[in-house]
Amino acid sequence: MQAAAIAAMAAHAILTVTTSQHTLLAPFPTNPSTPAVLQSSFRGVSLKLPCQSLSIAATVPKKPLIVFAATKKAVAVLKGDSKVEGVVTLTQDDDGPTTVNVRITGLTPGPHGFHLHEFGDTTNGCMSTGAHFNPNNMTHGAPEDKVRHAGDLGNIVANADGVAEATIVDKQIPLSGPNAIIGRALVVHELEDDLGKGGHELSLTTGNAGGRLACGVVGLTPI
Repeated sequence: MQAAAIAAMAAHAILTVTTSQHTLLAPFPTNPSTPAVLQSSFRGVSLKLPCQSLSIAATVPKKPLIVFAATKKAVAVLKGDSKVEGVVTLTQDDDGPTTVNVRITGLTPGPHGFHLHEFGDTTNGCMSTGAHFNPNNMTHGAPEDKVRHAGDLGNIVANADGVAEATIVDKQIPLSGPNAIIGRALVVHELEDDLGKGGHELSLTTGNAGGRLACGVVGLTPI
């Protein structure tokens, strides 16, 4: 009986030992504003770690907005069966009007019809360039008319030396977009264009401007 009592007392002593004496790490505090403490029972070293989450602000550098002017440029070299020849340059800024600079030599003095035709096909000379460029299915008219072909660019006038120089600014012959004129042909005609007002049977189709003296396909060129 004495031995059993001694054993029971020893077991009771073991069970009453506090856990704090054998815990390696003390519990974290429940208050989030209080730093957590990691404590070693072996060396007495404590580590303090903030409980709040670490946030990294990702900053995206602001770049200045730069707008580039979308300038486009094209050229057409006109040649034909006669001595008539010339160069036409076309430029357009953004979606603005197209500026057409014309210089053609070898013409008879006076006005000559000048048009943009629908095809850039010169396999049969200027005859295979088709009719006037007319995406809106209008009748022939003057460049300033509301009712006109897009390709109706009016007349250019040759001086006594047979040289015609002109600058035409037009909104219906863009160098890009669904109605772009790249790949179509510019044609200079034998006679004056009556601008659809001459009363001739051809006035509302060709302006009765006569034969095609020279033509050239419009192609893009470096700025």
